[in-house]
Amino acid sequence: MDLQADIKWISKELKTVKDETLIEAFKNMLKYRTKKIQSERISIEQYNKEIERIDNGEFYTQEEVEKMMDKW
Repeated sequence: MDLQADIKWISKELKTVKDETLIEAFKNMLKYRTKKIQSERISIEQYNKEIERIDNGEFYTQEEVEKMMDKW
């Protein structure tokens, strides 16, 4: 697979697209990809806070979550 060739082909094809729905779909895919990449990483400080909360017993068990879901 030649990534650069694929990118070049996609870029060429996008220039000819006139369908607004298709363009919106591409935009949404690209926005989702960016959000996903950003949301996958947390700071070391945030990670340490999460670990501290778990160490302090500040979490829900699977059974507790299932009981909460039953009330929804």
